[in-house]
Amino acid sequence: MSARPLVLVVSPGDETYRGYCLEQVAAEYDVVLLTGTELSWEKPFIVDHTVVNLSDPAALLAGGRALAERHDLAGVVTWDEWHLVPTARLARALGLSSTSVEVMRACRNKATARTLFARHGVPSAASMRARSLLEAGLATMTLGPPAVIKPAAFAGSIGVIRVDHPEELPAAFAFASAGASRSREDTGVLVEEYLDGPEVSVECVTHRSETTAVAVTRKHLGPAPYFDETGHTVDAADPLLAQVAPAAAAAVKALGITDGVQHVELRLVDGRPRLIEVNARIGGDMIGHLVRLATGIDLPRAAADLACGRAPDLTPTRSGAAGIRMLYPDASGTLTARHINQPFAAHTPWLRQVQWIREIGDQLVLPPEDLFTARAGFYIVTGRTTAEITERLDTAADEITVTTRADR
Repeated sequence: MSARPLVLVVSPGDETYRGYCLEQVAAEYDVVLLTGTELSWEKPFIVDHTVVNLSDPAALLAGGRALAERHDLAGVVTWDEWHLVPTARLARALGLSSTSVEVMRACRNKATARTLFARHGVPSAASMRARSLLEAGLATMTLGPPAVIKPAAFAGSIGVIRVDHPEELPAAFAFASAGASRSREDTGVLVEEYLDGPEVSVECVTHRSETTAVAVTRKHLGPAPYFDETGHTVDAADPLLAQVAPAAAAAVKALGITDGVQHVELRLVDGRPRLIEVNARIGGDMIGHLVRLATGIDLPRAAADLACGRAPDLTPTRSGAAGIRMLYPDASGTLTARHINQPFAAHTPWLRQVQWIREIGDQLVLPPEDLFTARAGFYIVTGRTTAEITERLDTAADEITVTTRADR
């Protein structure tokens, strides 16, 4: 029998973007898994698992109970946005440490979060619900233009669009409504004040209601009017961290989060932080991996520690920088070529990873038709400073080719 604590991970995600999370947790914990598919890449990292329909709350709860009957669980954790609420419900049902279900619901619902931000004096964006195109038009006249239309309860920039002129509103409302219809929690649409300024996220860890901001991530966005995140950089010495940390911590407190890892998104408007949202989990797009490369701080392990009632170790062991850039075609179409200059890759130690996520023959579709199928892959670089990261990302871009053929 292992002497290590045992943690239940709900919905490990895909290997490409979330594999590092499971690997890092498994380095310190024995892991049992609650998953929606048969095992593949997860096998080396776990000691047991149950396959259930994760979209069925009752099935998820029953699967978690079955694992708890077979194992002495110390905690339950997920880094999957769509399963934050069911995971909190499961933890409470098993008598394990967790932020409350109500708080997780508030994090998932942008309208509720805006209300709590306003109540607690956290600078945010003005926001109004829109149940019809007419209401969206009235809200846009009140708050903008420009204004942002978005689903009330979704993530990943899906269905989020900016409106600059009245004639753009019908298509924009339809775009946001289509995204909102995919939510299992709230299919409503919000119209919000457009926050004009650079976008960042603050990677936070909260233990017993005390929040520590461990890193700030600078965002790179695709072309307007969409909000597709095309890259991220993390610098352990970024002076912006001290400026945005108090606002991030205030937002976490306003939502009532007591323990866990948070990915807090905000914009700097005239140099001052304004909150977009709090995601009560590790950031996507490999951000947790970038944090570790730049600072040495292990966010997946911290999430498991907190789920098991332990104090996480947030001591930085590195002081560098890291960045990721997504690979897109110039135009939608069939992927016909994807490659990197092999001599360059073989002799460039700061090029840490090149990851293809689409195969030759796949359809790559740029917004507005789709937000994610256009990504052919990504690459990650390391360096000493943000400036060096930017230079290296640009250098590597010249050595990578993504080619599509227009579909007739």
